[in-house]
Amino acid sequence: MENRQLKTKLAIEQTKEATEAIKEIEVILKHALNKNYTIEWEALKNESKFLKQKPQLPELLEISKLPKRTNQYYQPKFEFLDKIFPSRKQEKTDRAERLFKINYNEWLEAKEEITKKNEELQKLYQDKLKLWEKEEREFLEKQKRNIEIYRIKEQYFEKQPHALIKYCKYVLSTSDYPYYFPQEFDLDYNPETKIMIVDYSLPPIDALPRLKEVKYIKTRDEFSESFLADSTVNNLYDDLIYQITLRTIHELYESDVVNAIDSIIFNGIVESIDKATGQTITACIVSVQANKQKFLSINLEHVDPKACFKKLKGIGSSKLHSLTPIAPILQISREDKRFVSSYQVVDELGGTYNLAAMDWEDFEHLIRELFEKEFSQSGGEVKVTRSSRDAGVDAVAFDPDPIRGGKIVIQAKRYTNTIGVSAVRDLFGTVMNEGATKGILVSTADYGPDAYEFAKGKPLTLLNGSNLLHLLEKHGHKAKIDLKEAKQILAEQEK
Repeated sequence: MENRQLKTKLAIEQTKEATEAIKEIEVILKHALNKNYTIEWEALKNESKFLKQKPQLPELLEISKLPKRTNQYYQPKFEFLDKIFPSRKQEKTDRAERLFKINYNEWLEAKEEITKKNEELQKLYQDKLKLWEKEEREFLEKQKRNIEIYRIKEQYFEKQPHALIKYCKYVLSTSDYPYYFPQEFDLDYNPETKIMIVDYSLPPIDALPRLKEVKYIKTRDEFSESFLADSTVNNLYDDLIYQITLRTIHELYESDVVNAIDSIIFNGIVESIDKATGQTITACIVSVQANKQKFLSINLEHVDPKACFKKLKGIGSSKLHSLTPIAPILQISREDKRFVSSYQVVDELGGTYNLAAMDWEDFEHLIRELFEKEFSQSGGEVKVTRSSRDAGVDAVAFDPDPIRGGKIVIQAKRYTNTIGVSAVRDLFGTVMNEGATKGILVSTADYGPDAYEFAKGKPLTLLNGSNLLHLLEKHGHKAKIDLKEAKQILAEQEK
């Protein structure tokens, strides 16, 4: 009897959860209307201090003084008879020698044991110190986030595009949605038109909850589940998409404290399985442009989401659940924005110019110039990317040759130390990620044996300092590479 009551209660609870899950979808828009979406910059900072105490030096055990043979304790005391009988004298001498050896060996054993214990104490201390230093470094790295926050905040209020995009991404990432929502998006901003484009990933219809009710049938001692009809789910899904569209636009406008956005273009994109082919498809199913002034005049508390979407002249099929693709009003430009204007460097070089001490940004542009000369003979093009001082792409060459050509990524490293395998491994990863046909690593230094070994059989070319000077000379320029001199120059610059 008690077991049946528990099962009945469980069925009621599951029905309640199912009802709440559906209700949550129905009020997705209203749920967001009374919230503040502006970023609290101070709340993002971590002003705490590293409180963990640094390990104290261990108290090492002392080693007793070394027994000395000259000590009176080890000197035989001779009497008158000992001088008469040499055997007695020798016996006392031998006894004193044995005593010294016994004590000396005991001292050696004690010293060895104490030394071992001290080494263990030192090792334990070093282990604790390394752990403490690691935790302190990690803490300080997180503290550096405060500097980044200050920088982004300053850039945001200056309305710098990349900071505005980062700000808006953070706003959308903190939006509270059910766990099965992708919450993935891509943003772009045009400072001239003040238009923000949002490519927003929508949940597929299959992700929606369908459970309607759970009953416990006592006569059969089993649970019975009922589900929403397909037509109900379809209507629920369509309404949800309209709500997400309006909610996203609302969140971005409400958080726009610097008034940088005049218009938002929302493109709703769904990744789903085409039931006819079984293949994954990605389709834009809704697109709308909303002017700020007009949108803020709408009372979202009382609108019908679909009617509001149509009033804004949004584009979408009459049945969104059909996932019929539509052409977005405006798409995010996929052109590689890493490329920046280049400048000339090579003509300023002379035979005494030390490339290893060159400004790292100038060095990247020098490499771009050299490869531009190299590829220009076949109609190729070389573009330099934004300076980052990381392991990314420093320049990209486009070789039109139909056989050996294609996209070639170039990394420039103005190094004074031997380059290990990790840099070459990173280059290979970049070649794969960029979909390039080849990768070239150019450095003022040389590469270690493991670096050359890794590059074997892969579409990688490693050019060291000698190769670089040869390439310069090939195109009519001279310079030098003096690593020792460069280290001194760079060390002085860092002071």
